[in-house]
Amino acid sequence: MGSNGQESEKLLSLQQYHVSEDYGFILPEPLDKLPPYFQPWMDVAGRATQLICSHSLRTAVEQMPLLESHFLQSHRELRLAHLALSVMAMGYVWQEGEEGTVQVLPENLAIPYWEVSQRLGMPPILTHADGVLANWMKKDPKGPLDIENLELLFSLPGGDSVRGFFLVTLMVEIAGAPGVKVIPDVISGVRYGDVAMVTRALDVISQAIDSMKEALKLMHDHVDPSVFYGTLRIFLSGWKDNPAMAEGLVYQGVRAEPMEFSGGSAAQSSLLHCFDQLLGVTHEGKNGAFLIRMRDYMPPSHKRFIEDVSRAPSLRAFVRGEADESLVEAYARCVARLVDLRSYHINVVSRFISVPASRAKSLRADCRGSTEGEGALVRAPLALEERGTGGSGIMSFLKAVRDRTGDAVVTLGTTD
Repeated sequence: MGSNGQESEKLLSLQQYHVSEDYGFILPEPLDKLPPYFQPWMDVAGRATQLICSHSLRTAVEQMPLLESHFLQSHRELRLAHLALSVMAMGYVWQEGEEGTVQVLPENLAIPYWEVSQRLGMPPILTHADGVLANWMKKDPKGPLDIENLELLFSLPGGDSVRGFFLVTLMVEIAGAPGVKVIPDVISGVRYGDVAMVTRALDVISQAIDSMKEALKLMHDHVDPSVFYGTLRIFLSGWKDNPAMAEGLVYQGVRAEPMEFSGGSAAQSSLLHCFDQLLGVTHEGKNGAFLIRMRDYMPPSHKRFIEDVSRAPSLRAFVRGEADESLVEAYARCVARLVDLRSYHINVVSRFISVPASRAKSLRADCRGSTEGEGALVRAPLALEERGTGGSGIMSFLKAVRDRTGDAVVTLGTTD
């Protein structure tokens, strides 16, 4: 096949999954406004932080009219609506912290939230696809796509650390986009026996993974660990595998029985799922099941992309069969960078969750009732101390996933 044929195949294969050549899984140029009919949602979601901090978001939500969601038309309108409804839902549930949760989401929020979620094929809770992939705008539309020129559409309590957390995570997604762009090249190269094409594409992927690690380092500059742990993490938490919401949440007017959904998690990012599937990295048992379940929190087209990558001809078998030195090195470099990224992520999680958690325990044992500074840590939910917002046992999960990644190269010489 000529280069033009390969190029058209690549464009077709990304576009049909709503994956952008420039932005990867990020929603390009999200809307910042809905039609005027939906202004009540935008008003409450836009003031979510101040309403939560004044303990009045629940009242504001309860006073909203029940709007007809079928007036939403485009995919971008639905994504913005889902984001706004998600911010309100998280604020409604967690406004009073772990001790003051509610069991019912009122129907004027729950019904349209459910309807919009059904149309998008996404769950009715704040996901990575909402808070990160669809929650950004450029301050200067003609300016660069960097953290200084970006702003959130909606925020939650936690000030600059919330902005930093979501936007640094967005920068990690941006850094990974070039690697996503060449996944079809790897698959085509394997299919047609083009060693040079596969090697070049793997070099791009290893560079992208390295850039993701560099972007993740920005977390230390833009996020205060005590604010993330003591405040933001509460609002990212879900009502599945969470003792603070053991019964789940009733979506009034949708279903009488409570439903359970996991909170936002890095495991909901499609990036590493794609790279794992492409490189033949497998995660088994409880950890593998958790990662598979997190795909239900992605836009369905992105989940389908991951599944189709997993069904493509085996890259590992191709690398082993060709026994080309440059190809083997390019593959091994990708896996090594992935291990390195996951090791660095463990360090970040340790600083932002494990260390504050241990401090919170000691502070809780000797609390002076402070409401500022370190006292804020005392309000951190006990139920979340050892767990990620998605409900996983965080450190053991991350270490197991990292170790399984390294196995991909160790076992390269064996039969699949």
